[in-house]
Amino acid sequence: MVYNLVNDNIQCKPEEYMANLEDRKGILEVQNLSAWYGKTLAIKHISMTIKSQAITAIIGPSGCGKSTFIRCLNRMHEVSHGGRVEGCVLLDGQDIYARDVDSVVIRRRIGMVFQKPTPFPTMSIFDNVSAGLRLTRLWSQRRELEEVVERSLHQAALWDEVKDKLGQSGASLSGGQQQRLCIARALAVEPEIILLDEPCSSLDPMATLKIEDLMRSLTENYTIVIVTHNMQQAARVSDMAAFLMIEEDRAGVLVEYGPTSELFTNPKDKRTEDYITGRFG
Repeated sequence: MVYNLVNDNIQCKPEEYMANLEDRKGILEVQNLSAWYGKTLAIKHISMTIKSQAITAIIGPSGCGKSTFIRCLNRMHEVSHGGRVEGCVLLDGQDIYARDVDSVVIRRRIGMVFQKPTPFPTMSIFDNVSAGLRLTRLWSQRRELEEVVERSLHQAALWDEVKDKLGQSGASLSGGQQQRLCIARALAVEPEIILLDEPCSSLDPMATLKIEDLMRSLTENYTIVIVTHNMQQAARVSDMAAFLMIEEDRAGVLVEYGPTSELFTNPKDKRTEDYITGRFG
């Protein structure tokens, strides 16, 4: 594994984002972010501010670095073979890649749900939800775990469907239920931000609708970033949208970022218009 967590040559400016942080909890400020797999540059020079308690959709053609980008937002990219980054990701004014920042703490504050539902197959529904809590709060008693599990399943709109079978395997649930179980597991450790990497790509339309409704309800308390190939989904659920595409060097770049309604109805860049109207991608 290759780690490069030091940004000695990059000028991060957290002081610009320290004012009034009590009103800015859960804001991510990305500054000049580039990421590599070994010698291969995956994304380059991406800068954007991800709004608190809103849904930001990351769109773009396959291979443009969408998943790499969100994996950089909670330091998951660094566990990839040869993964390294340059630039800054500021969470409420603090660079998550600073030397003294614990990556485990970052991944608790910024949770991730992957494209394919990943319940732990040997664990019950209850233990799936409480798994992260057991790791981060070993002092928790069974009653406390029960309260957190129920709250998290309620938040994930799954409680009514599983409350009578919490002892059953998480793998016994349908695909859509498994994805909501994974969201409940992420919520249990009380993150501030949730990253969703194409969470509906393997789901049927009804399960997709439930996930979309869930995302909207979660913005009351959480910041959400979603990668999606589905333009209709991005238009339906997101408040902000970022369009990435591949340049000639095969690295992904940010072409346009703004309110979803503006990006879809009045894009500023011809490449954005061509993509959302289906001319390429």
